[in-house]
Amino acid sequence: MNIVQAIVLGAVEGITEFLPVSSTGHLTIMEKLMGFDIQSPDITAFTAIIQSGAVLATAIFLRKDLIRILAAWFKGLVSRDARKDPDWRFAWAVILGSIPIGIVGLAFQDTIETTLRSLWFVAGALILWSGVMAFADHAATQVRHEDDTTWKDTLIIGVTQCLALIPGVSRSGATMSAGLLRDFDRVTVTKLSFFLSIPALLGASVLQVHDEAGNIAAGVGWVNTLTATIVSFVVGWAAVAWLLKFIAKHSYSIFIAYRVVLGSLLIALLATSTIAAT
Repeated sequence: MNIVQAIVLGAVEGITEFLPVSSTGHLTIMEKLMGFDIQSPDITAFTAIIQSGAVLATAIFLRKDLIRILAAWFKGLVSRDARKDPDWRFAWAVILGSIPIGIVGLAFQDTIETTLRSLWFVAGALILWSGVMAFADHAATQVRHEDDTTWKDTLIIGVTQCLALIPGVSRSGATMSAGLLRDFDRVTVTKLSFFLSIPALLGASVLQVHDEAGNIAAGVGWVNTLTATIVSFVVGWAAVAWLLKFIAKHSYSIFIAYRVVLGSLLIALLATSTIAAT
């Protein structure tokens, strides 16, 4: 990998991480088009690690909300009265909602990093999950808001988030769809998706740094990995700011159409052997 490729991949990650179009799916496609072995340990680790840039951008962008929620959680640990604060319940809801993907990710790590990296899975997931997103977008009543969030809501959303371990489904697409089907408004489900992403993606990044440091050093290289992470941070900041404004006034239809077109194009390329699946 050269520095230009690292910058391009970092930008792709930053743009797509929080859009419901699957950042891992896009990175897998781009990495394959660049000629990399998409099942190689250093490439799969690189893909996971650079997501931390976009996640950190989100955490800083939403720092006021994050500080408020964390403060309420710590206060609730020592004060019974503080536990009446909706932010105390919301904090616990996010914590509980973050657990399922950690368990499933560790249990099926080998399958996720090999079998599911096939571009056939990416193409199929892009198209099939678009149907779920379209249904959720149409069926949602959007009568519930952030203060209405319970542990049951985020646990259901957190379990659904596990499907995002299949490249092409999209972590934000999965969580947003589940949130809409729980009748939350679009801005609330988007923020919930952001909050649930922080422990999930940072945890995955730390694990890959610990387990694959040697493979990264011998493969894509740490300079390229850190460069891509920084780029994903900068681009991710802009993407989060844009998405929150966009989603307040628009449906997910543009993302659904894009997913179907990309998935169909990818199937055509695979079927004609223009590109290999792995």
